Amino acid sequence: MQFERPDIIRPPSEWRDYFLPLTRGCSNNTCTFCNRWGEKLHLRDLEDVKKEIDALALYVRRGLTLPEISPMVYAVAQEWDGNDVFLLDSDALVYPFPKLKEALEYLNLKLPDIRRIGAYATAQDILRRTVEELKELKALKLGILYIGLESGDDDVLKKVCKNVTAAQVVEAVKKVKAAGILTSVTVILGLGGKEGSTRHALATAKALSEMDPDYAGALTMTLVPGTPMCDDAASGKFQLITPFESLQELLTIVKNANFSNCFFSSMHASNYFSVRGTLPQDKEKMVKALEQIIKKGDPNTLRPEFLRGL
Repeated sequence: MQFERPDIIRPPSEWRDYFLPLTRGCSNNTCTFCNRWGEKLHLRDLEDVKKEIDALALYVRRGLTLPEISPMVYAVAQEWDGNDVFLLDSDALVYPFPKLKEALEYLNLKLPDIRRIGAYATAQDILRRTVEELKELKALKLGILYIGLESGDDDVLKKVCKNVTAAQVVEAVKKVKAAGILTSVTVILGLGGKEGSTRHALATAKALSEMDPDYAGALTMTLVPGTPMCDDAASGKFQLITPFESLQELLTIVKNANFSNCFFSSMHASNYFSVRGTLPQDKEKMVKALEQIIKKGDPNTLRPEFLRGL
């Protein structure tokens, strides 16, 4: 069966990358809140990956296009700044290690001026790898992995079928750091619903402190039609927190998480209000901004619903 290119889903900071698909879908397709829920994982044939790399290199060096290559390759290449490559799809690290290593070796051979390679990775994928294997990928310019913690509360993780514990995510992040690869960890405000809001925020701050990532980003729970979480919300089984309750969670996390040097951001489009800064240096400034907007309680100071998105 011919591999179907996935839609480009990438971290906001990787917008100038070239997007190279190794997989489509996610190996952990049971998360009840995710738009990848129920989607089967497909692995791309390595030779097909190499053909795309060849075509990209030819286009970069000589401006030539090949009729048998997907037009999307050239559309993405036109916007590429030539520096970084991001491996698609939702957890490219699930790609079998020998093939992943060969793909990165080939990418470096054909495009030696690449600065950094990034990818999403589940904790499960990372824990299957040794530190030595991760170091091999680091030597091939894998420079950053984006990892979803979502919540530090194991009860929440179990309810949303994350299939991993907070301790396992902490272990995975520490393993990546030990290999010298940058880590960017995502959490989701409101994932515990109204009932579990405070516990979710405090447990998330604790897990973030233990893993001490290089970057951390907060998203706000957004219902995706067709997912079990959306159905639970419609039936009343799951109660979404209010916009200002999401900011209270964010404040709790910023106040209680202890980092050595982490760039923390809530700039994602799903959030109602954005703060960003390096923690712990900017903690006081970020706490003050959140406390002020919560105290004011004016909905007009928040991002309107029609501008929110995933």
